[in-house]
Amino acid sequence: MECQECKENPATLHFAQVINGEKNEIHVCHKCAKEKGYLMHDDESYSLHHLLSGLFQFDHNKLNQTTKQPSSDLKQCDKCGMTYEEFARIGKFGCTNCYHTFKEHLNPIFRRVHSGNTVHDGKIPKRIGKDISNRKQVKQLKWKLQQLIQDEAFEEAAKIRDQIKEKERNLHQNGEGEV
Repeated sequence: MECQECKENPATLHFAQVINGEKNEIHVCHKCAKEKGYLMHDDESYSLHHLLSGLFQFDHNKLNQTTKQPSSDLKQCDKCGMTYEEFARIGKFGCTNCYHTFKEHLNPIFRRVHSGNTVHDGKIPKRIGKDISNRKQVKQLKWKLQQLIQDEAFEEAAKIRDQIKEKERNLHQNGEGEV
């Protein structure tokens, strides 16, 4: 494919932009991409490491302000000595202990990357997963019930309790056993 700008060099970079549901694609050579400002960095590669590093630094200053703690950059892993700043720059931990050292700063990152979720429950097969799905729903409802009780929202808790009973009754009728 030919560069859409200079019409001389082969297009090596392909950009897609979606605005109001309308997709616009641009195919340019590296030289034109630099001249037109399509590239943010001078180096030629933009790896997965750069993407992850950007996610880890997504709102680092705001995070420190909202938690009202000393800068997480000063925190250091007891085992390998890595700081949060090094982690953000490199994009990976130095050891397994780093996860526990920086845990309080990772949940906002996980929420952003995983659309608000911080717990991975896995996928359920559609063909044979109906009972698994029902059990998972009961488990989620029980968790929600506990939260409502803690918040003293007893009317809503009673509704959830009734939903749990109905789902458990259906599970027992289908011979799916204890939840």
